[in-house]
Amino acid sequence: MSLDPSFLLLLGLRMAIAASFVVSASMIAERTGPVIGALVATLPISAGPTYVFLALDHDAAFIAEGALTSLPINAATIFLSLAYAVLAQRHSVWVASATAVAVWLGLASLIKSVQWTLLMGVVANVVTFAICLPLLQRYRHARMPLITRRWYDVPLRASLVATLVATVTSVSGWAGPSVSGILALFPIVFSSMMLILQPRIGGPATAAVLANGAYGLIGFSLAVVVLHLGSLHLGAAAGLGGALATCVGWNIGLWWLGRRRRPA
Repeated sequence: MSLDPSFLLLLGLRMAIAASFVVSASMIAERTGPVIGALVATLPISAGPTYVFLALDHDAAFIAEGALTSLPINAATIFLSLAYAVLAQRHSVWVASATAVAVWLGLASLIKSVQWTLLMGVVANVVTFAICLPLLQRYRHARMPLITRRWYDVPLRASLVATLVATVTSVSGWAGPSVSGILALFPIVFSSMMLILQPRIGGPATAAVLANGAYGLIGFSLAVVVLHLGSLHLGAAAGLGGALATCVGWNIGLWWLGRRRRPA
């Protein structure tokens, strides 16, 4: 990492911007219940700023190649959600969250060893959703108790995502697009929710947030496809804009469908 003052100032600004996104979204997720909270949590509030900063430092080809690795990493995040949802019903936050993150890290290691194509990434996501969505269905519904925020909640979330941004920004030059694509999708939001929410509201309610988030991750996988194709053919700005629009549009559609079904 360069110790140039201008670089450190820019890095600090990037960390602060990304942290503010995650903290705001996490607060909304806490106060709106597991369904809306999951839709907010699966917006690109962590990966989005990270990719924007990568696009400022690298060309469109770098972003497109990084997205190829991010696509199967999205599938690893779904397995993280499933592992946590199962374990959180009976185990402590430390057992459930540590095991879930270990599952993600193990799958990420396997993903890194493969040279991914777009078709392979799409197939990996389709197969993962076909396996995990039915298994997550039983964990989607739980009563969300009133949450009392503690003094360390905001600093913890802010420090987690700021560390992620600093790491990706610093190592992307020598680590390459594949490793950057993996790091960009490290499940900061889901991990912070596990650590902060389960001691407060219990495992089943926290698991419900992550279980509902699996449907938002479908839209996220589509957004990564748009990011790859858009960056490859139209440039990084178009790819990032299209990916954001895809994510937001998908989650708004899920919310609208949920409201239509509620009266029935």
